[in-house]
This record gives sequence, C-alpha cells and structure tokens, in this order.
Amino acid sequence: MSSSGVGEFVSGGGAADRAARGGRWRRLVERPWAVAALAAFGPATWGTTYVTTTELLPPDRPLLAAALRALPAGLLLLAFTRQLPRGAWWWRSAVLGLLNFGAFFPLIFYGAYRLPGGVASTIGALSPLVVAGLGVVVLRARPGRGTVPAALLGLVGVALLVLRADAALDGAGMAAMLLATVLMALAVLLAKRWGRPPGASLLALTGWQLTAGGLVLAPLALLVEGAPPAPTTGHLVGYAYLGLIGTALGYALWFRGIERLPASSMSFLGLANPVVATLAGLVLLGQSLTGWQVVGLGMVLAGVLWGQRAGQRPPSAPAEERRRGGGPDQGGERGGESAAGERPVVVQ
Repeated sequence: MSSSGVGEFVSGGGAADRAARGGRWRRLVERPWAVAALAAFGPATWGTTYVTTTELLPPDRPLLAAALRALPAGLLLLAFTRQLPRGAWWWRSAVLGLLNFGAFFPLIFYGAYRLPGGVASTIGALSPLVVAGLGVVVLRARPGRGTVPAALLGLVGVALLVLRADAALDGAGMAAMLLATVLMALAVLLAKRWGRPPGASLLALTGWQLTAGGLVLAPLALLVEGAPPAPTTGHLVGYAYLGLIGTALGYALWFRGIERLPASSMSFLGLANPVVATLAGLVLLGQSLTGWQVVGLGMVLAGVLWGQRAGQRPPSAPAEERRRGGGPDQGGERGGESAAGERPVVVQ
C-alpha cells in the first residue's frame, strides 16, 4: 500500500473511531439516568440563588432580580437561535412564560418575604403530589406505583431539612406559595401536552418563554420597586451568574429533561433545590446541620431516587395510546422553590 493510501486508511480509521465515540456518548447522555442528572442541574443552580442574592445583589429588589434573570437571558437566546414562534406557539409560549416566570417569580418572592423559609420550602415540596394529581386531568395519566409514597417521603424529608419548630404561618404567604406550586405543576403538564414545535430548537423554546416572562416582570419591577440602583461589580457578577448559569443553561437542561422524562420524575428532581440551598448555606455561610436535618437530607434523596424509579415504569394505557397516535409528550417545567428565614432561602 502506498504512503498516501496508508495515510487515508489511518485518517479514515481515526474519523470512524471519533464517530463511534460520539455515537456512544450520545447514547449515554440519552439514557434516563443521564437525562435526569443533567436536568437536575437546573434545581441545583436554583438552590444557590439565595446565597447569590444575599451576597452579591442589591437588597429588597426581588422583582428586579427576577426580571434581570429572565429578560436578558431570553433575548440572548433569541439572538443566538434566530427563531421565532409560529402560529399557535405565540400564545403557547406566552402562557408557558407567564406560568414559568412572569407569575411564578413574583409569587415565590412574595411568599419568601411573608413566610419563614422552612414553611415556604415545605409548601414547594408538594410539587410531586400536585403534578401527580393534575396529571390525571391534563394528561389523563395515572401516577405510577410508588409515586405518591415517594412524594410523601420527600415532603417529610424537606420538612425535617428546613422547617423550624417556631415557624410562623401567614395566610397570604401560604396562599402565594401554594398558587406558585400549582402554576409550576400546570406549566410542566402543559409543556408535556404541547411538546415542542417542529424545527424549533430547545434553546429557542427556552428563549421564547424567558422573553415572554421577562416582558411581564420588567414593567412590574419598575412599577413596584422603582428605578434600579447603579450597578456595582458584585451586582453584575451576580446577575450574570443567575442569568447565564441559573436561568439560560439551567432551564434549557431542565426543559430538555421534561421532553425526555415523565412529568412526575421531573417534579421529584425539583427537590434538589432545598437540598443544594441547605448545603450552600453550610459551605458558604458557615451554617451547621442538626441530626434531624441529616435524616431529612437522606429522606429527600431517597424520595428522589424512588420517584425516578416509579416514574420510569411503563406509562398508563391512555398516555401510551396518545404517544402512538403522534401526540407530543414533551415540554418545559420548573422545580419548586422557596425561601428561608435564618436558613437558606430556596429560590429558583
């Protein structure tokens, strides 16, 4: 064989090897456990929102923080993807953006200001139960066996992890957190029902929702909180982290998980939020864990794993028939969030 022939053979083999490795990598990241792990990046980054807000952002500006998380990230994704909604996806994107951001963010911040963090986090941990209940109506799919007990286990674990014995209850704050939890669950299920429009990238779908929600939040922040203060370096770093990492990347991976996993499985991943918030307070704010908090942490993790296993079981007959008939079962969602008094606020 000539030297040129040998070179072509070697280079061709190298290309084939790279293609094979790429194929193995794609198959690996498409496995349910890998999809869940990547999707959990969203709630994990949301769990660091409290530390970022208290350490870097201006005080008493929750709506400003929400607006600057959503709108710049959405516009950046729109500029990057150069895709706009078509047809029904104009109003669908607006609905999902309102549920995921425009209404959800103000409600959780309102609840965070009126409730101790443990109460808010515990209400947010109702998300798997709410998703399971609404899923019967929206998707006509019954929850898998083990979903409800796993959700209860996670709920009790979150309560042990973040709930304080002297927690005060506020009716308006609890109503806001409950409504936020229901809106989050509805967003998950509608996204699963509507799927993703043909030809639209996941980043484009994320950008549509962020922009729609940000367009609601920006004037609301200006009306309620007034003009923003002059930014400092710390402010810019905090907003950049929340916007790029915690929002654009976090939600894109979260929405990707919703496309590929059952809604109930995704709702359990949202429980990573209070876990990471507590650990962030432990590492960065010098807080400590009690024995009961350690027990609660273990219960939350067990509930998440149990919920993933229950959610991966074969779907009920109506959901399976709908998928065979070509109906989409994809979409976008968000994990529960809340706040903490002296403990970390669990905010997305």
